[in-house]
Amino acid sequence: GAMSVDSITDLSDNASKLLEALQLSHPHELDPRRSRGKKKPLSLNPITWQVPRIVDRCCTHLETHGLQTVGIFRVGSSKKRVQQLREEFDRGLDVFLDEHQSVHDVAALLKEFLRDMPDSLIPRELYGAFLSTATMEGPAQLDTLQLLLFLLPPCHSDTLLRLLRFLAEVARHAESSWDSEGHEIPGNKMTVSNLATVFGPNILQKEKPGEKDAGALNFEDSAAIILVLQRLIEHHHSLFMVSPEMQCDVLRRLFQTDPDVIEYLLRRK
Repeated sequence: GAMSVDSITDLSDNASKLLEALQLSHPHELDPRRSRGKKKPLSLNPITWQVPRIVDRCCTHLETHGLQTVGIFRVGSSKKRVQQLREEFDRGLDVFLDEHQSVHDVAALLKEFLRDMPDSLIPRELYGAFLSTATMEGPAQLDTLQLLLFLLPPCHSDTLLRLLRFLAEVARHAESSWDSEGHEIPGNKMTVSNLATVFGPNILQKEKPGEKDAGALNFEDSAAIILVLQRLIEHHHSLFMVSPEMQCDVLRRLFQTDPDVIEYLLRRK
């Protein structure tokens, strides 16, 4: 990810709870014991996206080299090569993915990273809330999903958006097409439904990998996970867009509770 910048604890001893809810980068900052002892700064808007390098580079590589690969994310990979790439990223090396890397190896690496995150991309505490949207329809479902996305820490939110943009691009190349000279460009066969089936259990996890019953999902949960991820892929543009009305409402509330924060944000802007 990227380091958080700025600090509202430099501005006020009574930090804004609303700003905490919108901008916290780490779950431990919600701990009520945080106020005791040394102050831990709370992050304002980061100046860079908080997306892990491994996720961004895997997505970029696959967007460049894998969109026409039939069965991407379904075809097997070399466990040895995937492990080697994983170890290089783990050691903090500046890993460069180019056309010499197998598309299937990079695809497997991306799935492994998402599966093995200490806390899943959509935090486990929100698992039930996200799944409950599967029974909703229309605007109510999308409105609820958007409010739940606003609860994600910035690092999770940024990474999820990067992933959803990538998956939507893969789905746009699912069907075969033809170029200007009439040559067929093969589709990758990975529709939104197929992608949601592959990635859903990696993004929405009820239990940590390796824990008892971690892999045991009932049919209803599995179907709900797939449906929720389908909606996130299909509507990610609107779901991650904060409306002007909501922005004004947030600023109005902050003006009443933390005018010094508003002044700071305006100066920065």
